[in-house]
Amino acid sequence: MIRGGCHCGAVRFGIEVKPPVTLLDCNCSICSMTGYLHLNVPHRHFTLEQGGDALVSYRFGTGMAEHLFCKHCGIKSFYQPRSHPDCWSVNFRCLDPGHGIAPEIRRFDGRDWEKARRELREE
Repeated sequence: MIRGGCHCGAVRFGIEVKPPVTLLDCNCSICSMTGYLHLNVPHRHFTLEQGGDALVSYRFGTGMAEHLFCKHCGIKSFYQPRSHPDCWSVNFRCLDPGHGIAPEIRRFDGRDWEKARRELREE
């Protein structure tokens, strides 16, 4: 179990991942502004350990993705993406140090979301 959370520690989670790990580096408006690196984790391999009451929801565009921010420090450590409805997208940068994951990073063209999603499905 690898753990992580927000900056202030109010939100804490645990995930189960097995190598190889591939991250998505999306260039959409919100991801590029925040430097988010997506580690998609199936819902069944994610446990919210604390801080559900500290999460604030934000939706934009289609409204399908639910961005969850800590109401205390403002960090989005994970959220429900529209591209992977069966997964939580965990911000790789919010994992606790010492996790030992050496990921491959793939670009995801979130500015042309429909095309990028089709390309993911084709792989």
